[in-house]
Amino acid sequence: MNYIIIEGSAGHHTDFPQDKIAAFLFKHLEKYGDPLEEIMACLDYVFNPDKGGFIAIAYDDTNAMHGAVIINHTGMSGYIPENILVYIAVNSDLRGQGLGQNLMQMALENAEGNVALHVEADNPAKRLYERLGFTNKYLEMRYTKS
Repeated sequence: MNYIIIEGSAGHHTDFPQDKIAAFLFKHLEKYGDPLEEIMACLDYVFNPDKGGFIAIAYDDTNAMHGAVIINHTGMSGYIPENILVYIAVNSDLRGQGLGQNLMQMALENAEGNVALHVEADNPAKRLYERLGFTNKYLEMRYTKS
């Protein structure tokens, strides 16, 4: 397996264009995913020079994607973690082989500052996050305007 970090500030990557990354995430996030347009908005954020972030990708020798992590910069250093993990997905045929852990470790090593994430209580990835040292410090609450 090969791994690459695509820095948003470096621009788009020819082997892994936004639409290819978005389609992979849309398929492999399954019930924990978002609509395609929201995934594309997240990728637009990564490549926006005023915002930023990066993408970690696992791929094989044919450039077929097998895993992806997207980290967005928050721009709020000090009082809010500097980064938020927005998406992580691994090809469903390869789950349980350490690919997600490898991608997460790579992403955490490349993140400058702290990393936050949101995870649903029944998401199996929650165990991975806990093994990597993530803790549940707060109960998240949201207000949505109607």
